[in-house]
Amino acid sequence: MARKCVVTGRKTSTGNARSHAMNANKRTWGANLQKVRILVNGKPKRVYVSARALKSGKVERV
Repeated sequence: MARKCVVTGRKTSTGNARSHAMNANKRTWGANLQKVRILVNGKPKRVYVSARALKSGKVERV
């Protein structure tokens, strides 16, 4: 299973790494995902959550 935030849906994004000569190389940026325990349907479960979702208070940790 690919790493993806269960709250916001953030995941790895892709794009180009550009050199000074503007050469393009494919690269990926990983989302800042943390593995935390949260309540899912009333039961504690370990899931990946983005750091932004944790800081904003969208997730209640167990």
